[in-house]
Amino acid sequence: MSAGALVALSLALSTPLRAETEAPAAPAAAAGTQAPAAPATTDATTPAAVPGAESPLAETAAEPAANPYGLAALWAQGDLVAKVTLLILALMSMGSWYILFTKLWEQRGLFAQARAAQKSFARSSSLKEATDTLAKNSAFRAVAEQGIAASEQHGRGLAAQVTLIDWTTAALNRGIDGVASGLQGGLAFLATVGSTAPFIGLFGTVWGIYHALIQIGLAGQASIDKVAGPVGEALIMTAIGLAVAVPAVLGYNWLIRRNKAALDQVRRFAAEVETRLLTKG
Repeated sequence: MSAGALVALSLALSTPLRAETEAPAAPAAAAGTQAPAAPATTDATTPAAVPGAESPLAETAAEPAANPYGLAALWAQGDLVAKVTLLILALMSMGSWYILFTKLWEQRGLFAQARAAQKSFARSSSLKEATDTLAKNSAFRAVAEQGIAASEQHGRGLAAQVTLIDWTTAALNRGIDGVASGLQGGLAFLATVGSTAPFIGLFGTVWGIYHALIQIGLAGQASIDKVAGPVGEALIMTAIGLAVAVPAVLGYNWLIRRNKAALDQVRRFAAEVETRLLTKG
């Protein structure tokens, strides 16, 4: 056999063997191309997102941020001096509103008593009868009773040395002064609050700026986060001081004007009582 025939025979035998060894590579290649799909099965095993459910991050973002410069922060971050200042201003404000409402109620009752006294004296035939028809707690009844008592006491002891008109006038003036003294109660507190509350708020402002300067010195730089808190505290103190003082001043002036109107009615009533006493009416 020649050399060429041997080479051809060896090539013919090696070709099927090579085909058998390379054939299994195709599935392997196919498997290699499908390998990246494996994570899809892993993702499929994870729980599906529930519609409408929010993640913890979304819930955190949805929560409103706390205001670091409000009244709550002022009370929480303030020291003893700031808290005492706030308490003083709060007590002043509550006292002012209490006095304002109580004095308005008292004045309302006095005006009602004045109308009742006018009606009673208009339809009564005698001073004693008109006085007895008034309410026992009426200020006008107290004034009339003092005038009647002075008229009955005149002519006895030292009263005999004074004329009847002077004696009764002095007694009626004492009754008017008693009504005026009752109306003036509490107004001094309103005047004190109106004049001192702005300065108390100013003290809180100075104290807040003082703390701001301390924080700037400790930080070594005037950054906004070191200054905003104490300066905001200072501004809130100023606003609270003004909010306490302004209603007190306005209420004081209003009550003074209404007291004057009420006392004018008491004086007119006292003049009518004096006229009836002098004429024995």
